[in-house]
Amino acid sequence: MLKSPNCGVRKHGLAPDMVVLHYTAMETAQAAIERLCDPEAEVSAHYVIAEDGTVTQLVADTDRAWHAGAGQWGWVSDVNSHSIGFELANLGPDSEMPQFPEAQMAALERELARVCTTFDISPERVIGHSDMAPGRKIDPGPHFDWARLAQKGLSVWVNSAAPASDEADQSTFRTAAFYFGYRPTDNSDESWEIVLDAFRLRFRPRVSGPLDATDVGIMVRLAEKWPCQAVDPGTPHGVEA
Repeated sequence: MLKSPNCGVRKHGLAPDMVVLHYTAMETAQAAIERLCDPEAEVSAHYVIAEDGTVTQLVADTDRAWHAGAGQWGWVSDVNSHSIGFELANLGPDSEMPQFPEAQMAALERELARVCTTFDISPERVIGHSDMAPGRKIDPGPHFDWARLAQKGLSVWVNSAAPASDEADQSTFRTAAFYFGYRPTDNSDESWEIVLDAFRLRFRPRVSGPLDATDVGIMVRLAEKWPCQAVDPGTPHGVEA
């Protein structure tokens, strides 16, 4: 294992209970590894997976990597202490080659299955950076194949072609989004629009415009089937931020 210095003890003394997926937005996997190992960068992740499927571990699974930053998923606000972070080498959605190659996806599935089995992490707790930091982050982006992961039991998915609710009710969408795990920065319409964008980025990446009935229907089904777990937050013991 190539050790990154940018890590520490999980603040609450607990094993990881979630996974966060990212893309590197850098030219090469090696460039990302070098940055994640640079003490001046003050960022890291547990794993980097290159386009050819090469997996490089930078932080031990039991340690706290610095990959998630500010944000929240469900009742967890210190996501770094609760999660394992995977960085996928990818330039991002604005590049000419935004897709995630087969070798990379196969490696991710293999490593995800191992991690989730080892730490008993349920599929609904495998999320994107964009889910826990709506409006601030968009990775792993609109080209990532979440449905594929769900078919392997490694994440969750509701088919967008499923029957929708009767109407685009804002209150129903917001309540369901909250119970699934999304958290706006406040209760303003603007913050909930950001949550809608984050939800669509993952579950309806080609859709834009105002909230519609299909958004509501999918979100309700997510909340009903996979309500966000109120995990043990542990007891803080005063390690670094």
